Amino acid sequence: MREKVWALCQRHRDILLYLVFGVLTTAVNYITFMALLALWPGSSTVAPNLIAWFASVLFAYGTNRTWVFCSQARGAAALGREVLSFLGARLFSLALDLVIVYLFVDVLGFHPGVIKLASNVLVVILNYLFSKFWIFRSAPKNVGEES
Repeated sequence: MREKVWALCQRHRDILLYLVFGVLTTAVNYITFMALLALWPGSSTVAPNLIAWFASVLFAYGTNRTWVFCSQARGAAALGREVLSFLGARLFSLALDLVIVYLFVDVLGFHPGVIKLASNVLVVILNYLFSKFWIFRSAPKNVGEES
């Protein structure tokens, strides 16, 4: 039984690690956001959300590159493509997060903590898909190249 569980974990390693680091990234984002809201009571959610995003993106890039997707990108061109792809995807999810939080908290008056968590669930799923299938995907092998 233990071997079957281990084999299942190995087969879905990237998803499991992404969940672990996704939770940690969400914690960085959420704690930063809520702390800044507490420091600036009555302010808009936009500035705290942007600062929280920046902190969590720095954390996420390092963990995703190193431990989740084990990026093999080397050299300025490959690293540049990877970083720009990562930032582009994260800017898209940031825009989505800003709209959700602003609309539901600032406009409709929902609780910021609840909305931020709900928004982060959607953002984590989208970011995983972007990372897996676009940012950290392995480069296609040339015909005749060994694996």
